[in-house]
Amino acid sequence: MTQSGGEFAVEAVENSPRNSGVLSNTDSTLPKQSGNNGGRKRFAFLCSLPAAILMFIFIVLPTIQVFQMSVFKWGGYSPDKTFVGLNNFKILFEDMKFIEAFQNTVLLLVVVTSVTLPTAVIFAAILVQVKVLGSGFIRFILYLPSILSMVIIAAIFSAIYSENDGLLNSVLQVIGLGNLTQSWLGNQSIVIYSVAFAMLWQSCGYYMVMYMSAMAGVDSSIYEAARIDGASRIRQLFVITIPLIWSNIRTTLTFFIISSINLSFVIVRAMTGGGPDGSSEVLLGYLYNQAFDNSQFGYGMAIGVVTFTFSFALSLIVSRVTKREVIQYG
Repeated sequence: MTQSGGEFAVEAVENSPRNSGVLSNTDSTLPKQSGNNGGRKRFAFLCSLPAAILMFIFIVLPTIQVFQMSVFKWGGYSPDKTFVGLNNFKILFEDMKFIEAFQNTVLLLVVVTSVTLPTAVIFAAILVQVKVLGSGFIRFILYLPSILSMVIIAAIFSAIYSENDGLLNSVLQVIGLGNLTQSWLGNQSIVIYSVAFAMLWQSCGYYMVMYMSAMAGVDSSIYEAARIDGASRIRQLFVITIPLIWSNIRTTLTFFIISSINLSFVIVRAMTGGGPDGSSEVLLGYLYNQAFDNSQFGYGMAIGVVTFTFSFALSLIVSRVTKREVIQYG
């Protein structure tokens, strides 16, 4: 039977040596693709190797050395070291100054975290979902403190809290609340809260911007459907916004806890020096005093071990407690 022109052309192409060569070349490229994947893996490994080396030298190795030095009695400058085992830790948990510094650190974490992150979420929701006049300027003003040095912020709030000519006491006098004026950094019962407010002012804008970025990725049609169903903006915040950005909130919560332990040392050191009478001292500040001011380096490293263990355990607990199923709207 005579073949049609189309069928003959298809058969000729399939049986042609050129077509066979194309097929064979295609098959031969498969191992080359596998080789390219291996090359990409080696390239990625080589790119990450310098960062891994630096992390080992400046983070992992010093951490190991801190644990090693915590079991010695050492002044920090002399080559003589005396092995004391766990005696540093025994003394540590009987040291009332250390216990007070630990309590102050926990208090700062609880107060600052419980106020900063919810406030940042609220500000972010307002600036993203509500048309506010001058929202760009408001965003800049709220974010500005996060780019300032902690030392500068400490100087600003030291001037604000000044007992004689500070801004806070002056404002209280003007509005007729002169009976509330006091030494905000000299009163042992409130100094830690004065420091906490300075930390809140510094960090709120930074996390607000992070939450605004997360909220910008939420489909606006979800909010439109909620408004049609009669949901208020407050209900939208708790039912739509927070569940959809929960993974971001979890990440920032863990990061904030760790960074607050570090930043509290800087701002306390610059504002109060741990005073009055240790009422604003924090863990890292007490570590610095014992290691460098009192030349008890081994004892200071024991404080460092406790601080590291506490922050690591707290991060794990927070990560476990806040873990929940990721909610997606499609």
